[in-house]
Amino acid sequence: MSNRYAVVLAAGQGTRMKSKLYKVLHPVCGKSMVQHVVDQLKPLNLSELITVVGFGAEKVQEQLGEDSRYVVQEEQLGTGHAVLQADDLLADKEGTTVVVCGDTPLLTSETLQNMLDHHEAEDAKATILTAHAEDPAGYGRVIRSGNGQVERIVEQKDASEEEQAIQEINTGTYCFDNQALFAALKSVSNDNVQGEYYLPDVVEILKGKSETVSAYQTANFAESLGVNDRVALAKAEKLMKQRINEQHMRNGVTIVDPDNTYISPDVKIGQDVVVHPGCVLEGETVVEDQVVLGPHSTITDSYVGESTVVKQSVAANSRIGKRVQIGPFAHIRPQSNLGDDVKIGNFVEVKKASFGAGSKASHLSYIGDAEVGSGVNIGCGTITVNYDGQNKFLTTIEDDAFIGCNSNLVAPVTVGKGAYVAAGSTINEDVPSEALSIARARQTNKEGYVSKLKANKKG
Repeated sequence: MSNRYAVVLAAGQGTRMKSKLYKVLHPVCGKSMVQHVVDQLKPLNLSELITVVGFGAEKVQEQLGEDSRYVVQEEQLGTGHAVLQADDLLADKEGTTVVVCGDTPLLTSETLQNMLDHHEAEDAKATILTAHAEDPAGYGRVIRSGNGQVERIVEQKDASEEEQAIQEINTGTYCFDNQALFAALKSVSNDNVQGEYYLPDVVEILKGKSETVSAYQTANFAESLGVNDRVALAKAEKLMKQRINEQHMRNGVTIVDPDNTYISPDVKIGQDVVVHPGCVLEGETVVEDQVVLGPHSTITDSYVGESTVVKQSVAANSRIGKRVQIGPFAHIRPQSNLGDDVKIGNFVEVKKASFGAGSKASHLSYIGDAEVGSGVNIGCGTITVNYDGQNKFLTTIEDDAFIGCNSNLVAPVTVGKGAYVAAGSTINEDVPSEALSIARARQTNKEGYVSKLKANKKG
């Protein structure tokens, strides 16, 4: 196998998006379009991946990081001119170069691999990725000779009536013999209405030299979708969502309503998981076997252990153990760690806190910046008072402690192992193990007070 390279075209501004966000950074199912493209190129065992940037260059580099090298297209003078910016990095190298647009998020590594294999098997100088379009309007047509060989690509505006009836379209993705590509690019002219240097002209130049130009037709037209406006972005989102959900369902996940379930491409889900309508799974979330995700739950960059149940709740950047019960209407904020068999009930907020096995906060509590041991019961209305206006402080609740309802634990403070905190207490000193701590004013009843108050008001 020869060396393989890739050039990602990501320099266009994308004015039709009518957005301050650079076009290729618009997300599809939670991941930027250009990141989708680069992630699908990675499995091709590339020697070099180069992204051509222009508008928003720094933001694209920030997104892709070390996944790519970069060249800058200072002026937007067409796709051929864009690829030519990689001349210094690639021109003298032997091998095959894939050229793909950064706004084609639906392309798959399988299709790209098949195109590469076809290109190398045909010993072609160029291979065009094509697709069959039921309605080819607006696409460049692939013109073949009587024996099926590619003759040229003709754009819609330049096509004759007969050519416009052709349904095989150019997707804008190519394989080239690397040295032949850069040699031909130097001969591409900008003698056209737009005054730009077009990459498809390379095909005509190679044909003029009697070089082999081939085509590989993808079976899935949807992969050819290029996103140039918000309408196309919505189409890409819908198609990507459908692809992701179908893959999970075929792998043993029950998605009750796939049309209303939103799963990012890097999410991993085990078998016999049930996902109810309205759920959103984002980032690099991992959901283990037999989890139930109740309606309208959002899980972001979190680990969810086996047999856990999440009902109408939100979790982000956290680790959730096995057989945990969460919700409804709970909020698990970043850097939380819930051990096995924990219960976090309705309207409980957990932030940067750990819960040991079997502990529970069943309702209406805020537990932030806390280390909660195993077997702890936290009563309704409990608050870890962690912030003094400038700094955050830690609350420690040791194993088997019992925190009564409506308690305030003013950090830094420790409630010892097996200790009890009486309901309504405000605790600002450590509680020893096995102790009962009561920190509330003594009750006083003033007999007849209300009658006197009413009499005074009448007077």
